[in-house]
Amino acid sequence: MENIKAYVQEHKDRFINELIELLKIPSVSADTAYSHDVFETADAVKASLEKAGCDFVEICDTPGYPIVYGEKIIDPSLPTVLVYGHYDVQPPDPLELWTSPPFEPVIKKTDIHPEGAIFARGACDDKGQMYMHVKALEYMVQSNTLPCNVKFMIEGEEEIGSKSLSWFVERNQEKLKNDVILISDTGMISNQQPSITTGLRGLSYVEVEVTGPNRDLHSGLYGGAVANPINVLAKMIASLHDENNHITIPGFYDNVEELSLEERAEMAKAPFNLENYKKAIDLNDVYGESGYVTNERNSIRPTLDVNGIWGGYTGEGAKTVIASKAFAKISMRLVPNQDWEHITELFTKHFTSIAPAGVTVLVKPHHGGQGYVTPIDSIGYKAANMAYTETFGVPAIPVRSGGSIPIVALFEKELKSKTILMGFGLDSDAIHSPNEHFGIFNYLKGIETIPLFYKYFVELSK
Repeated sequence: MENIKAYVQEHKDRFINELIELLKIPSVSADTAYSHDVFETADAVKASLEKAGCDFVEICDTPGYPIVYGEKIIDPSLPTVLVYGHYDVQPPDPLELWTSPPFEPVIKKTDIHPEGAIFARGACDDKGQMYMHVKALEYMVQSNTLPCNVKFMIEGEEEIGSKSLSWFVERNQEKLKNDVILISDTGMISNQQPSITTGLRGLSYVEVEVTGPNRDLHSGLYGGAVANPINVLAKMIASLHDENNHITIPGFYDNVEELSLEERAEMAKAPFNLENYKKAIDLNDVYGESGYVTNERNSIRPTLDVNGIWGGYTGEGAKTVIASKAFAKISMRLVPNQDWEHITELFTKHFTSIAPAGVTVLVKPHHGGQGYVTPIDSIGYKAANMAYTETFGVPAIPVRSGGSIPIVALFEKELKSKTILMGFGLDSDAIHSPNEHFGIFNYLKGIETIPLFYKYFVELSK
């Protein structure tokens, strides 16, 4: 352990500078204007894997953005770890809320990160966390301590639903064959208390369009006489929750896993301060489904949220108009046993049925994925816990996350492998938001911890 600490300290500045250079490339997969940058980032990831010590690295074409594949096979009879990550990032909007440009990384000190954090889009999700694995490999190769085989699969479409990943996995099962999959695209409780994510929610993401008149109308001449699509859409969305914030779509909860009181009690052992939680996001109170506490609402319960809504005139000044159309983007976070395609069908049927006369409704599914739960008695989980315990001085706590990584269920189905989610980000790191950042402590601690996972995984596999 002391050897890797010394190596990280010796190369600390280089590790940080390399990540900063990667973060400068605006690899926004959702916007075709950044297409060239996404491809450029794939090239940069390929180069970094080669320099770190992979014996074979290639950029694999897909129907969408490429997947970077790399490997170092030291002995086919030894276990193989498959590292997954993604090099694409979320759009940086709204730009005006950033305190520094999203693709001009800067290091700033914060209350939570007194040693500094890198502020940039993708710093935590997922370039910073993905790059920890590249540098961990570098250490193991340079110190001749790599105890098993390693493969890398780094994609460029995670932020748009991993559209090409299933296509790639289905066609490369032998190439991707492994004993465990290792991902750092999640978080931990705090810099003092590590945690391992054991559950992820699934996702169904749709866009809805409500159409009324065949053109925008004068709100004085037509107001009150025709259905206003924006008014109608607002009412339809409001009806999707009842007074207890329970989702009203028929059949929505049919397959929801109900955790026992004992399981909920175990979850409650994770450190959580409600006042700090509210203060961090500047709220005077929390909100959610009756009968559940905050840490249950955002992890073991399904949700439905509007992610964007628009229509009519939104420019400066006034324009008295009844819009022809109104739109919204809606995401539903799902728990294990809820099939995302079935939920999408239920939503479509229900949302269409509640439309009043005078408008038509179109529901456009975007993407989705299944939820996932991993056992805590697996060799992979035990190895991760031992690694965290050694570097942090305390055992990790198993937690269920409210986020979604749809490809985890895909990996288990296609590759028959369990996934271990070793995240080093914090809830306060503002992923998907303005001023996203990743602590220097977290970045370097990840590089220290990951090689220990390999060590203990091989020892426990014997």
